[in-house]
Amino acid sequence: MSEMAFTKQLLKGDRVEKARMVKASNEVCFGFQVATKTITDGVAVSKLAAEAGASWLDINCGCPIYEATRRGLGAALLRKPKALAKMVAGIVLESALPVTVKIRTGESEKKINAPLVAELLHRAGAAAVTIHGRTMEQRYKRPADWSLISSVTAGIPDLRIIGNGDVLTHYEADIRMKEHGCHAVMVGRGALIKPWLFQEYKEKRELMLSASDRVGIYRKLASYMREHFGDDAWGKTKAFYFLPSHFAFFYRYRHMPAEVYGAASRAYPLLNTRLDLAEAALGEELDSLPLIERLLRCESDAAHLALANIVYDSTSDADAMAMLEKVASEQLSGWEAEVKAGSGGRGGEERESEG
Repeated sequence: MSEMAFTKQLLKGDRVEKARMVKASNEVCFGFQVATKTITDGVAVSKLAAEAGASWLDINCGCPIYEATRRGLGAALLRKPKALAKMVAGIVLESALPVTVKIRTGESEKKINAPLVAELLHRAGAAAVTIHGRTMEQRYKRPADWSLISSVTAGIPDLRIIGNGDVLTHYEADIRMKEHGCHAVMVGRGALIKPWLFQEYKEKRELMLSASDRVGIYRKLASYMREHFGDDAWGKTKAFYFLPSHFAFFYRYRHMPAEVYGAASRAYPLLNTRLDLAEAALGEELDSLPLIERLLRCESDAAHLALANIVYDSTSDADAMAMLEKVASEQLSGWEAEVKAGSGGRGGEERESEG
């Protein structure tokens, strides 16, 4: 699935929005996600998406960010279910692609309407509906309500429903599929923390990647950015609008084998669980944790910037590891002290509340 694009700007030729529609050469399954509130724009964009190689068009009616809702887009559309269904029906009628819709459970806890919205979207001809298990107002502050998702799947058995919310491991995804009646599971933040989550689900195992394994993956991401933005100073400037922020998710990675964390994941989402720098459940002790591993787990924004520079500028994985070892020995203790004092990083909850 692509990043969400605003249809108004896209149809005006906005370069940033057009870039979201680019399908990578190795993508065999690509859906184009948009924020729209008119049939005309939805149909017009479906044709552009088809020409770009997309297999389906997804209308995002679950985005809670102000930039979307202030325009009457995203989750704001849940306020008028019948109007939303009418729009979707109109787009489905003339779309060049199958149309799916992403929603939330409702606008607020007092205005839960996902069962009604999903039923109306089913009648409107939506090929599938993704349900994020929180309200617009909750954003990412509470655990996703999978019991509500289950009630929708049970109530509309003919509708393909994709569950979404708080999936970090392959076994959590498996539980959501088997026990909640979903046809599929969508992951967002979980894939930002560990992009190899899809491989883990496919192989039904925890990959248990080492620090050097992960550094190699992070360098691969940096190489993609260098290729896309250009291998020069200006290209790095553009890449660094994004690369450091990825480490605000990467640092949260821990090994989470099912035999250790499986039971806990049923009681409370692992994605929302605050983990220690060294996890006692894994037999880890802070003093024996390798410096580079501690650096990769450091919450400090300054550490994230340093990590981004190293994976971007290093000439090989070995070169990156040597640079990381040096930086960790010289600066890690200071960054950890800043985080402990509450001044080195913004914290997971605030990051998540930003969407």
